[in-house]
Amino acid sequence: MSEALVLGIETSCDETAIGIVRGRKLLANVIASSVEEHARFGGVVPEVASRAHLEAMQPTLKEAIAQAKISLSDLDAVAVTAGPGLVGALLVGTSAAAGLALAIDKPIYGVNHLAAHVSVDYLTHDLPSEPTIVLLVSGGHSSLLQVNDITGEIIKLGETLDDAAGEAFDKIARIMDLGFPGGPAIDLIAKSGSTTAIDFPRGLTTSKDWETRPFEFSFSGLKTAVARYLEATPQYAKNDVAASFQEAIVDVLLLKALAAAKKTGINSLVIAGGVAANSRLRQVATERCAAQGITLRIPSPGLCTDNGAMVAALGSLMVSAGRSASPIAFDAQSSLPVTRISL
Repeated sequence: MSEALVLGIETSCDETAIGIVRGRKLLANVIASSVEEHARFGGVVPEVASRAHLEAMQPTLKEAIAQAKISLSDLDAVAVTAGPGLVGALLVGTSAAAGLALAIDKPIYGVNHLAAHVSVDYLTHDLPSEPTIVLLVSGGHSSLLQVNDITGEIIKLGETLDDAAGEAFDKIARIMDLGFPGGPAIDLIAKSGSTTAIDFPRGLTTSKDWETRPFEFSFSGLKTAVARYLEATPQYAKNDVAASFQEAIVDVLLLKALAAAKKTGINSLVIAGGVAANSRLRQVATERCAAQGITLRIPSPGLCTDNGAMVAALGSLMVSAGRSASPIAFDAQSSLPVTRISL
């Protein structure tokens, strides 16, 4: 089945998202975010997120069906994020997907949230290539992957040892009173700042680190350095701090990603996840990949953050590849490893 019509449900964190794809064509992508409900807490509150998913699921589903101009009976399969994520939030999505699949008598695919972020590339570019190196950066994850087959084989090359890049953005934005989520806020004010105003550290980039942990990340030291600078410099310039902090993150992410491409001999790089929407990361990645002859692919900013389209895309690819569906009753797994693409 080369043009599978699949509905995807994403509820791993604070977005209730439903997407519908036919093959590699996006028909609907509807997102109901509860971010404003979490903003006053400075981060996502799991119980608040779960309740918001319950309230948003039915209207979001109805809007997606209307947008795609299909009926539920037209679907070939239902896909849903099975993990990783907040377990309560995941359970809302998996329960809704199981009920829907049972009602319309269609197969269900419980898929990996991180692999789904990579899969959205198949909706964005005409000829995605495999194998490819993937830099996956979000609020909860910073990983380097080698994707040999998006439906069958993902190799983890390295990951963060502490904070994820998006988590570091949120924490520094909170200290600087920039609000939540922190990534977009820092990206915005960094545009008027100097990337070289403050020499913040680049974690795990010493010669010894390159020998022993070449593809691992660490942002906790950077976070601490920025916090100490802010404490010691009461009259700091927010735009310069934001730009220099952001530059340190971007620099390390791309140093490691391009090193992975060189080590594996793979000249293709995909950047995925919420932090892939960062304008400075996109700009510097474009420049460095062009200089090194690496083919770069980054989804449009609207498809970088959590969405249902990416889940539907992976589901459609699973169907087309002839992969086995999931059992109708499966457990959501909050710590599902990226190497396990589906349940």
